[in-house]
Amino acid sequence: MPEPSILPTGKLPLELLTQVLGSLAPRDPRVLIGARTGEDAAVLDFGESLLVVTTDPITFATDEIARYAVAVNANDVAVRGAVPRWFLATLLLPPGTTEPAVRDLMRQLVAACRELEIDLIGGHTEVTGGLDRPIISGTMLGEVARDRLVTTGGARPGDALVLGGSLAVEGTAVLARESRDVLLQRGVPPPVIERAAALLRDPGISVVHMARHLCDALLPHAMHDPTEGGLATTLAELAGAAQAGVFLETADALPLLPETRVICGALGLNPLGLLASGALLAAVDPADAAAAVAALQASGAGGTVIGHVTAAAAGLTMRTARGVEPLPRFARDELARWFESS
Repeated sequence: MPEPSILPTGKLPLELLTQVLGSLAPRDPRVLIGARTGEDAAVLDFGESLLVVTTDPITFATDEIARYAVAVNANDVAVRGAVPRWFLATLLLPPGTTEPAVRDLMRQLVAACRELEIDLIGGHTEVTGGLDRPIISGTMLGEVARDRLVTTGGARPGDALVLGGSLAVEGTAVLARESRDVLLQRGVPPPVIERAAALLRDPGISVVHMARHLCDALLPHAMHDPTEGGLATTLAELAGAAQAGVFLETADALPLLPETRVICGALGLNPLGLLASGALLAAVDPADAAAAVAALQASGAGGTVIGHVTAAAAGLTMRTARGVEPLPRFARDELARWFESS
């Protein structure tokens, strides 16, 4: 009997996750959306409004983890068309943590919540063995009117794919903060590294304002926020949830910041598979594409039509300088691959 394969660090492979979630069926009829591949938030029927709930941990970063935790959880709620309102945080702290460090982390959490007008309403905090850095696992709750709910699986063949913001902002910032010495050794100028590290705050990794502007202007058929596995994995998740295909029209001209291009080039990473919080992917009616781009530009993030949704039989493809090719698949995020190899 063959030995079971050992999973790499990072998100579970999409095929395995689909298998393990496939048997889950909610008993409560108020669960409108439960555990599904590609749907990063559950939706519960609370009468006049819907409650949107998500949970996500921060395990890879050592710097400003409170900001990461609030932003990535708020993003998952915002792309359901909902307003993130309440946050709970579980703080797991390594042995040796001091009281001032705990107070500082809590101040950071409160400040990050206030920036997005979210209340920190509870959670759990402990010092636990086996850790070499703090870990935050957050739960975000928000609400949305019944007729304004947006899902990942709502995309339809023919829809325009619109991207708000720039790709791989989060991965670029993490690499600048966690791999500075290697980047310097590989010739990346210090000012580039400093600018990349600052991307965590400007433009930041939150898509809440982008999603709000977009949903105020129109009703997207689907929204998703690229995270682990980058844009390529997000497109695959959107297509899988919608039982559709996608065509990426502008693979060689995607909105990448100069710092991202330099750092990915220096480390040999593909930005299509790099941690990408800070970007927003939406599928909209083709007639709404111009309005969607305008709304994203009004949010200050910028917007670009990058492709369209196709029939499932067309698969996941992209246009490059070499012609039409399959969209690359990433078994793990490029960030996780880099950290393990380095």
